[in-house]
Amino acid sequence: MHITFYTRPNCELCEEAERMLKLVAEDHPLEWETINIEEDEEIHEKYMLMIPVIEHEGRVRTYGNIGYIDVLELIDE
Repeated sequence: MHITFYTRPNCELCEEAERMLKLVAEDHPLEWETINIEEDEEIHEKYMLMIPVIEHEGRVRTYGNIGYIDVLELIDE
């Protein structure tokens, strides 16, 4: 599974979410592209209050406080 992970620098929730992505990826096929929302004004406007955001196939799947189970459920869908 390939997802898009929206984040920004100095975001504790983003760092925690990325740790969860890495944990799930140890046991499941998961790849992601990380996008810094501060590098694109349109994306920043769209996600600035939601980050971190995980998007799959153009749809927001989860955001905010993302835990291990949230990521695992993406794999199981």
